[in-house]
Amino acid sequence: MLISEYLALRNQISVTTGNTIGAPVTSSQEANGSGESFAQALQQKIEEKQGGVEFTKHAMQRLSERSIDLTEGDTLERLNKGVEIAADKGSVETLVLVDRNAFVVSVKNNKVITTIPQEEMIGNIFTNIDSTVIV
Repeated sequence: MLISEYLALRNQISVTTGNTIGAPVTSSQEANGSGESFAQALQQKIEEKQGGVEFTKHAMQRLSERSIDLTEGDTLERLNKGVEIAADKGSVETLVLVDRNAFVVSVKNNKVITTIPQEEMIGNIFTNIDSTVIV
């Protein structure tokens, strides 16, 4: 039997788990104990390992409204590095300047609170921050 035939046959065989109540549980559901797929669980674990900053709902709205592209260059990587530097210095709320954008970050919660492009920074005062990191 060829490996391709074996794999095709394997995909046609259903596996029962002894779960007689409700819908059958697939092997990926058994592995993580919920209804999410293995790929989703893996992605979640990768994100937890990376320890990157999260964005509040408000910050996500500001990114969209102000057309700030985090995928451009290494913006997100540099933002994470700036937050890491601020955390190492004991900052609680910091302003991280990355290229032409400013990010107000709650370091203790590892969350971006808001984002401001360069055009809107002129004449603004940033309050309730205890540090500024330029990366």
